[in-house]
Amino acid sequence: MSATTILNTAPLGALIRYTDNSPKPPARFTKKLAAWERSNGVGRLVKKEPPRPYPTWIAPASFTLHEGNFSSDGVILVTIMRTHSADSGLTFEVAEEPKPGQVRVLLDFGGCTELLHLAESVTAAELWIAKEGYRNARLEIVGEEGAARAGGAELAA
Repeated sequence: MSATTILNTAPLGALIRYTDNSPKPPARFTKKLAAWERSNGVGRLVKKEPPRPYPTWIAPASFTLHEGNFSSDGVILVTIMRTHSADSGLTFEVAEEPKPGQVRVLLDFGGCTELLHLAESVTAAELWIAKEGYRNARLEIVGEEGAARAGGAELAA
């Protein structure tokens, strides 16, 4: 699939695999392996952005994948996010979609909706919001996107 197809069809929370279709180099070639890993990986789709006009050019539509966290003693130190534009030359595929009944914790910011967390239930999502302290987060149950938003309009943490 192309990046444009991911933008148009993949739901927030889906696991997206991307590749440049090159073979993985042997581990002994550390620089080549590091370069290969930058173009081949998997991440959870957390944000889709439309094209953005600037005075001298227009940035293409893009999407952001959450690839993981580095933590120590339960504290997240670094979050790895990777943004791909609609004109990316990589090949993408949806590895896994969120299961019906899971709950997306979403935040609307800057005209875009960002996935903060994907929980197994409404209770788990509310506990996550209370723990993390997001005041303007809202819940959306997977499979009920067209219906009214889960839990009302906005939830206070």
